[in-house]
Amino acid sequence: MAKIFCVANQKGGVGKTTTTVNLAAGLATHGQRVLLVDLDPQGNATMGSGIDKRSLEKSVYEVLIGMADVAEGRQRSESGKYDVLPANRELAGADIDLVSLEHRDMRLKRALAAVDDAYDFILIDCPPTLSLLTLNGLCAAHGVIIPMQCEYFALEGLSDLVNTIKQVHANLNRDLKVIGLLRVMFDPRITLQQQVSDQLKAHFGDKVFNAIIPRNVRLAEAPSYGMPGVVFDPSSRGAQAYLKFGAEMIERIESM
Repeated sequence: MAKIFCVANQKGGVGKTTTTVNLAAGLATHGQRVLLVDLDPQGNATMGSGIDKRSLEKSVYEVLIGMADVAEGRQRSESGKYDVLPANRELAGADIDLVSLEHRDMRLKRALAAVDDAYDFILIDCPPTLSLLTLNGLCAAHGVIIPMQCEYFALEGLSDLVNTIKQVHANLNRDLKVIGLLRVMFDPRITLQQQVSDQLKAHFGDKVFNAIIPRNVRLAEAPSYGMPGVVFDPSSRGAQAYLKFGAEMIERIESM
């Protein structure tokens, strides 16, 4: 049975897609069977996995509205060695199309149930908004991974996200919980980042992952080559950090 995790944060530009793609590749490197679900209409996780979003015959959009199943829509990331349920701009209209459908917040959960035995991990890259797409991701997941920068405004957004997760847990998905907070784009030379990191550890304790993802230009370059950073330059500091994060995820799940 697959463990299903959303990578979510209501703030944009915090490394959600970078985290999802590199965690998927990192877990695959550790021998795990992984499906990445791209729920962002921008399709960045799709492109970053080496799949051309402009030439998709079927995508997550068709799966959500019931015109295809996951097995028909998924594609293989040859660079990352994991499967992808891809997205493109069609997905931008999904919020409107889902409104009139039955079980509109459970469409993804029901679709993923058909491939549950085929994977060890299913990772869902959520858009940076609380929409029906994000709600589908939260309703399908066992837990949420929150990537965040150690900055003041990130703390403000974090409380909103935690409240949203609590509401979904109370009303729609009793399995949902915060798996952990991942510190990303971290620069230890900046005093404020170190202070915010210390605050996170003090408040959330072991919910904060030990792995810390540094600012790293090789991670930023990798998507333009259609590769996860851990494949593009495995020896880079960013890639090594994501590989450690993948190992920590496996260890954390085994102890749950």
